Amino acid sequence: MFQRFFILLLPLASLSLFAQSVEIVSGPMPGYSELKEAGVWLQLNQEADVSMEYWDVAQPEEKYASANYSCKETEANTARLIARNLEPGTTYGYTIKVNGKRMLAEENLQFKTQELWRHRKDPPAFSLALGSCAYINEERYDRPGKPYGSNYGIFDQIAGKNPDLMLWLGDNIYLREPDWGSWSGYMHRYSHMRQLPEIQKLLKTTHHYAIWDDHDFGPNDANGSWIHKDWALESFRLFWMNPSYGWDGNQGITTAFSHNDVDFFLLDNRYYRTAEKNKNATPQILGDDQIEWLIQALQFSKAKFKLVAVGGQVLNTLAKYENHAVYAEEREYLLKRIAEEEIKGVVFLTGDRHHTELSQLTTDNGIDIYDLTISPLTSRAYNVIDEANDLRVEGTFSGVHNFAILQFSGSYEERVMKIEVYDSEGAQLWTKDIVPAP
Repeated sequence: MFQRFFILLLPLASLSLFAQSVEIVSGPMPGYSELKEAGVWLQLNQEADVSMEYWDVAQPEEKYASANYSCKETEANTARLIARNLEPGTTYGYTIKVNGKRMLAEENLQFKTQELWRHRKDPPAFSLALGSCAYINEERYDRPGKPYGSNYGIFDQIAGKNPDLMLWLGDNIYLREPDWGSWSGYMHRYSHMRQLPEIQKLLKTTHHYAIWDDHDFGPNDANGSWIHKDWALESFRLFWMNPSYGWDGNQGITTAFSHNDVDFFLLDNRYYRTAEKNKNATPQILGDDQIEWLIQALQFSKAKFKLVAVGGQVLNTLAKYENHAVYAEEREYLLKRIAEEEIKGVVFLTGDRHHTELSQLTTDNGIDIYDLTISPLTSRAYNVIDEANDLRVEGTFSGVHNFAILQFSGSYEERVMKIEVYDSEGAQLWTKDIVPAP
């Protein structure tokens, strides 16, 4: 009897000795921020119940709590916490509770709500960080040869600029061959990128928004025929905390939001994309419905700057790679609609190309349209200029790892967007001021 009793107890004793404690392995990361609400994302190493305790830093004695979120292994133990009924223009401190126990109490974690400035004063100044193409090496799954990713210290350089928010412009994770065919693969690739030690400070210190491109969606150059685009969309929702996903009942990552006086329109260049050599239908990247929604939303916007984020270059005139010029009919229609509706202040924010440049188109009726391409963060850079891009602004090409900071300042009537581009060491590469037309 004793021997049998001992054998039964041994596994229980082993479990108690080697049980893994619950830990936060990436984040917390503030997501969207509005006047009355904000989101915070994080990831654990195992299933648990998570909540957020938060407080106005000016009144720390009064605590509030988010709803509990049950992390699931099938969702890579991610959590999306929402702080509701907040006050505008307020800095909140917060901590995370896992199974009722406070975590990260020693860290000065904060998120901020936007200011209530309209009808009261000029819009507040703020800064926006931009970047795309973040490849994090994983040798056992990478192609042989020279590593494709490097200079991870660029994430600390971005954090050191103290931006108010960051917008990731696609190719944020680089799905690889072992990832495409399973939900486990998607969860692994996102988790591998998010758990990079060098990115943790950046995740924690600003609010984050994102769009996707092909390497967040499926195989290279994948379009809307990709069989697992439902996995792509659900994994994007789990790891990014945008304010919404899709429009008017249409699936995808399309959304819009405002930050102070700037309106943002985040487009989906994958879900409705068709093959570029379609013979029986006009090839499309965005599709008629999404373009029509965008034009209507741009018309409604009263913002001096209307920032339209999309994974691939729009203005570059080179009809090659995944530039919109390859889909010439749709590109012409999109730009024509902006011009004929006399929509001012449009700046496309794009990635994909593994180099940075600013392009500018002045339409026949005097409407200026810009395309700011910022790429790459850590993926291999290509210092090769597209000679056929007739719209490049002189002195704005950079073929190294880089990121951008956009500074918005000035009175409501004299608003200025200052573009600052930096390399992976934090050295400034170029800068340019853009003033919207009156």
